[in-house]
Amino acid sequence: MANILKTEKKVAVISMLCEGSSIRAIERITGVNQNTIMSLGCRVGEACKKIMDEKMRKVT
Repeated sequence: MANILKTEKKVAVISMLCEGSSIRAIERITGVNQNTIMSLGCRVGEACKKIMDEKMRKVT
């Protein structure tokens, strides 16, 4: 069975990534596995890319 990460924990991880914290520091503080942190970061990054591609037009 998959272990589902709670929304509060996801927000904490993404917030810490945005602040520039290291993967290992986030792992120690939140208890979330580093592979999960990387996966979450990639998923959020892809979603941001999709939004930027849809919304941003005529930018040089």
